Amino acid sequence: MKHGKRHRAEIARSLPQWERKFLCYKALKKKLKLRQDMGFRHSLGRELDKVNDFFIDKEEDYIILFRELESKAENINGHEEMLELLKEILAFHSEMVMLLHFSVINFAGLMKIVKKHKKRAGGRVCASYMPRVLQQPFFSTELLYNLIRGCEAILERLSPPQ
Repeated sequence: MKHGKRHRAEIARSLPQWERKFLCYKALKKKLKLRQDMGFRHSLGRELDKVNDFFIDKEEDYIILFRELESKAENINGHEEMLELLKEILAFHSEMVMLLHFSVINFAGLMKIVKKHKKRAGGRVCASYMPRVLQQPFFSTELLYNLIRGCEAILERLSPPQ
């Protein structure tokens, strides 16, 4: 399966409200076919900014939500409240895993499109973009992993012993 189809399939498996936040691989590929180097570079920069802005916003939201869930976990009153909190934490955990998936899909798309450009333009974009990409927020998932592990620790604390 070609990367463009795989990219679209992966996006379809994500949260529907996130669909427009992914890298527009198809549009970037069209720019390459039209041999518009400056247009491609501009579009690539815009796409990178779009992906990063979304990723950063989600991380900020997740930090706040994690703190709220931690606070709720410390002040549980009863079995029903605990079950509701467990459901909230599981849903939150699931969404954070989806954000990790978002990061991987976008990184793969970016690598593929830069590789295609390298073939056509002789590597000028690849040399300047790859170090920059590796420093992008959407590629730095350590904070997200820490939040996921934090959720797992809360779940472990709240779950009854087996």
